[in-house]
Amino acid sequence: MQTQSIDINVDVGEGIGNESLLLPYVSSCNIACGGHAGNATTMRKVVKLAKNHRVKIGAHPSFPDFENFGRKPMEMPCVALYTSLKEQISDLMAVIQEENTILHHVKPHGALYNMAITDVRIATTIVEVMKSIALPVKLYVPYNSVIETLALQNNIPITYEVFADRNYNDDLTLVSRTEKNALIHDADAMFEHVFYMINNRKVRTITGAEVEIKAETYCVHGDNLQAAVLLKKLYENLGAKAIKII
Repeated sequence: MQTQSIDINVDVGEGIGNESLLLPYVSSCNIACGGHAGNATTMRKVVKLAKNHRVKIGAHPSFPDFENFGRKPMEMPCVALYTSLKEQISDLMAVIQEENTILHHVKPHGALYNMAITDVRIATTIVEVMKSIALPVKLYVPYNSVIETLALQNNIPITYEVFADRNYNDDLTLVSRTEKNALIHDADAMFEHVFYMINNRKVRTITGAEVEIKAETYCVHGDNLQAAVLLKKLYENLGAKAIKII
């Protein structure tokens, strides 16, 4: 059996407090840095845990919106959004430097991430923030998106991300969280969802269609109350298929 390898990432530092249960089963993490959740204390705690588990550290900036957990679109001037995102990432980078480790990537959160798929103004702002970081930091992006195109045009290194615990529409957008089938709660269903993408480079959508997709890192949302159980089972099932998490 030929060994394959993938990256699994998880969103952390969002106030759930389950990081110690999640990080043993992933290879990268996205740390909330003050936009939708998180503060200096939570960032420091999670950075230390990630470092101990040899998990790659990413920033998870958001619209500055604690009230709605960053999941509601916001109308902001580009300059204000740029300043907020830059401050969030800088705050995490300060903690990372104190802990003598490195920032591996940036992954926008929630509504910001979803809007950057199609919104040139939002995507451009994120790319400009990436250009301001004086390090070779990767940007996690969805396949066939505006932000993917702009990042490549601006020589920003990207990693294609898909979602292990979310269902997809035919246009590769995520099924809205207002719909009952938005999230995948069953461990076996999640494994089949991921394994199909690994093997076929396609995703099965909610209509049963098979749509081409690029996937280099697979996300599990850390705020899912079953996240620890789902991640452990996914890790075990992938291992049984000789797929390493690196």
